[in-house]
Amino acid sequence: MLVLAHISDLHLDGSARATERAERVCERLRELPGQVDALLVTGDIADHGTEPEYEEAARILGLRDGDAPFPVLTCPGNHDSHAPYRKALLGLPAAEGPVNSVQVFDDGAVLMCDSSVPGSDEGELDEETYDWIETTLDELDGGLPALLAFHHPPVALHHPLPDSYRLRESDGLAGLLARRPEIAGLVTGHAHTPAATSFAGRPLVVGPGVTWTLRLPWEGEQIADRDAPPGIAFHVLDDTGRLTSHFRVVT
Repeated sequence: MLVLAHISDLHLDGSARATERAERVCERLRELPGQVDALLVTGDIADHGTEPEYEEAARILGLRDGDAPFPVLTCPGNHDSHAPYRKALLGLPAAEGPVNSVQVFDDGAVLMCDSSVPGSDEGELDEETYDWIETTLDELDGGLPALLAFHHPPVALHHPLPDSYRLRESDGLAGLLARRPEIAGLVTGHAHTPAATSFAGRPLVVGPGVTWTLRLPWEGEQIADRDAPPGIAFHVLDDTGRLTSHFRVVT
């Protein structure tokens, strides 16, 4: 089986608070008695999309020194900026265009997809990204279950803030899932609340936020609970292609 840790929405902004929370989460993952197969980070890694924010993220995530005990897989969110993201986080030439990547394991594959739209808080999987997903799955030839990870949930989560800025034009995603039975589930961030639902007949799991937690309408008028501890999701993709998710807080 494939075991994945999942965090989202670090919003690193140079403040001591954001740094401490992200460091606390990553330290907890490094201290696990058993090693996970990878860490997924589903966007809004930086708060303003600047190079210093990504340099800090690379340090905390262990990308710059290669000291993470597991692969670290990332995708951009609406607060991220493509060129600095590529240069300072990934160590690649600065360039625009979607940032998509795949990691193949013995028991499954994870496609990290770019749903960010420059200049917008809404999300979209563009034609280039859909073509990349199809080509990547063709190369895997249906031999492994696959997870799609991206930032924006494609369904309403019943809070007006994330529901105002979700993945738009999601019919294309539904069509992709209908054609691709090997896609075992979807993993997203953006909403700052752990949530589990479904989309087009597949599991959809929203990871908790590191920087703050969304208060739902029945929990009070204040939107951001900045005192709530950061969270981690653990996803298990088993030999039958079934996705199971567990959630933990990091105190």
